[in-house]
Amino acid sequence: MARLLVVEDDDTIGRALRSSLAVYGHDVVWCTAGREALEAGRDGRFDLVLLDLGLPDVDGLDVCRDLRLTQPDTVLVMLTARDAEMDVIIGLEAGADDYLTKPVGLAELHARIHAHLRRVETTQRPDPEDDAAGSTTVLGDLVLDLAGRRVLAAGTELPLRAKEFELFARLAAQPATAVSRETLMSEVWDEHWFRSTKTLDVHIAALRRHLADLPAGTALPRITTLRGHGYRLDPPEAE
Repeated sequence: MARLLVVEDDDTIGRALRSSLAVYGHDVVWCTAGREALEAGRDGRFDLVLLDLGLPDVDGLDVCRDLRLTQPDTVLVMLTARDAEMDVIIGLEAGADDYLTKPVGLAELHARIHAHLRRVETTQRPDPEDDAAGSTTVLGDLVLDLAGRRVLAAGTELPLRAKEFELFARLAAQPATAVSRETLMSEVWDEHWFRSTKTLDVHIAALRRHLADLPAGTALPRITTLRGHGYRLDPPEAE
């Protein structure tokens, strides 16, 4: 059973979400305002947050940024009527892992939530064969620690969000190999993804910023864009 935070000011929608999610066995906390949600985020941990942006007191983007700080490993899913491409980009850059626009069917919403929770459970579950399989990947001065879910560069840990780590780990699993957008969306987000893949571009941009912030002279891999296909992680020696 997962613990979910639903932030929705519309009473009808909020009640429907709470009751339908509870049917699936989730422990649901429902907040109708931004400040209430921020207090809930500071008081306890949640596995997933379902966040509306049009809140009566605090802008949902600010709530997202604050929750990302207090709940760094929590999956943040925006559920909003704002459907312009720029709104999606801004929402993802504010810290969201996923962005859904209203109206959305409950079946799709449940499937998306289940996919996120299943992926988190899979990536966090200890693997007794980690040592034999090799849970550490070294790319120049950068070390990817799968067991510890962290990326280190010259001893400094990069402040990656959950999806950023999973995306980087997927690319690092096949360095110098082209990986299609479809494969990345399927394996990092949702195998049944059919909406815009703008979330992938935003997370790639975030990874590049993390790498660019490291000291000059550090031997780092480079994320190369393959137009019309996807991305490739080039080891330092390939630059």
